Amino acid sequence: MNPEPTESLFAALRPDSPCDWALSLSVAADAGHRDDLRAGGQPEATELAPTWASFFEHIGADGFADLNRRADNLDRQIRDNGVTYNVYADASTGLERPWSLDLFPKLISPQDWAQIETGVLQRTRLLNAMMADLYGERELLKRALLPAALVQGHPGYLRSMQGMRPPGDTWLHIVGFDLAQGPDGRWWVVGQRTQAPSGLGYLLENRIAIARQFPKAFAGMKVQRLAASYRALMDGIKRMAPEGENARIALLTPGPYNETYFEHAYLARYLGLTLVEGNDLTVRDQRLFLKTLSGLEPVHALIKRLDDEWLDPLELRSDSRLGVPGLLQVLRAGNLLLANAPGSAPLESSALLGFLPAISRHLLGEELALPSLATWWCGEDAALREVLPLLKDSVIKPTYPRSGLDTVMGQSLSERELDEWSGRMARHPDDYTVQSWLPLSQTPTWSGERLMPRSSMLRVFALADGPQSWRVLPGGLVRLAPRGELIAAMQRGGSSVDCWVQTDGPVDHTSLLQSAPSTLSLAQQKQPVTSRAAENLFWLGRYTERAENSIRLAQIVLNHMGGEEPNSRALMAWLSNMARENALVLPDVPTATLSARVFARSLIAALSPAPGNPLAAQSFSVGFNLRSLKAAASQVRERLSQEHWNLIERTEASFARDCAALSTDAEYATAEAMAALQNASELLAAITGSQTDRMVRDDGWRLLSMGRHIERLITLSRALSLALEHGCVHDQAGFEAVVALFDSTITFHAQYQQRRDMVALIDLLVMDRDNPRSLAWVVQTLRSRLAKLSQSATPQDAVLARSLPNPDSWVLPDLSNWQRSPDGQRTWSDLAELLDGCEAAAIDLSDEITRLHFSHADQSNQSLGA
Repeated sequence: MNPEPTESLFAALRPDSPCDWALSLSVAADAGHRDDLRAGGQPEATELAPTWASFFEHIGADGFADLNRRADNLDRQIRDNGVTYNVYADASTGLERPWSLDLFPKLISPQDWAQIETGVLQRTRLLNAMMADLYGERELLKRALLPAALVQGHPGYLRSMQGMRPPGDTWLHIVGFDLAQGPDGRWWVVGQRTQAPSGLGYLLENRIAIARQFPKAFAGMKVQRLAASYRALMDGIKRMAPEGENARIALLTPGPYNETYFEHAYLARYLGLTLVEGNDLTVRDQRLFLKTLSGLEPVHALIKRLDDEWLDPLELRSDSRLGVPGLLQVLRAGNLLLANAPGSAPLESSALLGFLPAISRHLLGEELALPSLATWWCGEDAALREVLPLLKDSVIKPTYPRSGLDTVMGQSLSERELDEWSGRMARHPDDYTVQSWLPLSQTPTWSGERLMPRSSMLRVFALADGPQSWRVLPGGLVRLAPRGELIAAMQRGGSSVDCWVQTDGPVDHTSLLQSAPSTLSLAQQKQPVTSRAAENLFWLGRYTERAENSIRLAQIVLNHMGGEEPNSRALMAWLSNMARENALVLPDVPTATLSARVFARSLIAALSPAPGNPLAAQSFSVGFNLRSLKAAASQVRERLSQEHWNLIERTEASFARDCAALSTDAEYATAEAMAALQNASELLAAITGSQTDRMVRDDGWRLLSMGRHIERLITLSRALSLALEHGCVHDQAGFEAVVALFDSTITFHAQYQQRRDMVALIDLLVMDRDNPRSLAWVVQTLRSRLAKLSQSATPQDAVLARSLPNPDSWVLPDLSNWQRSPDGQRTWSDLAELLDGCEAAAIDLSDEITRLHFSHADQSNQSLGA
């Protein structure tokens, strides 16, 4: 952030009013562009536009000195809220950045909004009527009002939808229109989004964030609120859905690696919907069901946030892993409302804009109230000949998706490049659409010391509030082009601003809560936990525990390998075996009994190898567990607090960074590795605290808790079993190492002082019901969680609880009895049998939970009725 304007600058300018102050700090819009800040949109004007004059009057002259602080607060709020936009999201690298939001809103007067609202409503009715025609009588094609190549030749035209009629004859429930304001102040339609338009979640976050920075201006300028439109959308979907008011509505997302996943989770929370991915849903008997812990529950309406081609791998793209097999058949059977109905991709083609005026006259009997930019589809010979001489002042766009073509600005092309483009267009004319270039209006943004103009584009949304009825959300998502750029797009490094639409009438203070069920019914209604969310929570618990155990084990190993006191051969063998079984070293590394130094250096090298390191593909040590923890958490981010998620990200990133900086000197590397492990251990303790004390105790949390305790039972049972096998518990260092791995050192010394015998060890690590690391406590907790889960999920969970070992039957004297083996060694056969039984029971329980709750292989618990 740039420094605040200095006091000398304030003194030199001596503004007489906030408006004078704004003008003195502002930079005029570029030549040929409308200047939103100034009267009449003229860059040379010496007065502010009325809307901006009102805004700065509400801020006051003293408010300018406070703008940098507000900008800092805004950036902090975006970071703290975890608002992100995944730039060309990559599952392997997770390229994401904080959402970019400028401090000042875009202001739209009531007069401008009236023009926009009228034109958008008309175009929405037109597009809906076109969908009905294209998948019905196809009069537009028969009368040649629309070329067949733009429809039936479009890869998004779905022949499987032919003859279908959606509920309420409403094909489009959410439509986004990209608008631009020209130098003369007129609004133009640049494009439209009908498959899964993005922005409804981000604009909500923008509104909350900016209104918080300028509360006085927001209240005093009579800015229209947004909640009533979202409420109308939900009410309209319920009225048209097969189950009416009782309809279960879900929001379908491609998943956390999608660019706009944040807003999918945000919208689902705001609207009270279940956020689902394709594998959360299944089709039975031409009906759609949600896979939950309690079995299959019907879904009656689905708001989709993925493009049509991915919806159904049976009828569309067979390689899709995002959709639901059989979804289109459910739709054709009339058992689902899908918003928006599939098949609208041809409406998104930029080539369509040139044909809409004639289509509007035919279908609606009306002229378009909101004009489109001049558009030529090059598939028509006359259009191609007309537009080739105009390329320098035009924009070249692809006609069809997946053509591999990008939008190109004619102004950026040399004469040679223009000739090359003309040749391509002549050879493949259908693939190209040309649109006239419009200098975008420029709105003021705060740069830290100046009001800088940036080109802006507005996306407004029409939302269905009933059968063939829509309303326009009073606001929108405003995208800003980077300074000096011509295209306003988030993927090209653009940013956003809030959009304030003023009204002359009273402000609607509707709250979304007014349409919610009564408090009593909400209290009695349980939000379902999807099987996918439950499975990821289960593995979030397992990887949290696994990471803790691997860190503790690595610390113990390095501590003993680098100590001055010689260790027994039994202890070194136990540590080697445990490290190998827990993937802290590669399988072919020599044991610590052969070379403690080589073993320690191999463990350090495998902690968290950098992506380019050859060890990275083979290492499943601490870094792998932390990355797996983060991956599981990313699938259920909507269920985690922002602090919880931030801790997970910070732990994984800081450990990877610490390991990358490890010294090549063996002595220093051990100390640095121990410091990295200690830092990760402390952060994991905070993560565990978030999971234990800051998550609702629903069935999802119970699965998370069971995942942790299953992992703990497997690891600790195996560790104690190997300790008995190697005999390391019979020397002081080995005894202390085993107690340390159980994280029970302080408790042991407080309770037993220096009595290091097997009775004390078994009592604390196996029998003690007050020690959360004892086997009895872990098994009893698992039995309790399963019993509670059986009350809300399936009765089989109670059966699983009874299949676990019962600590009530464990007797300390029996477990402490030892026998002499033929070679003269002491053995504890009863204890060894118990440990093997606990480990096997934990593994079996994990498999049964997967079968019962995640894969739904057991059909007896599925509710197949509608």
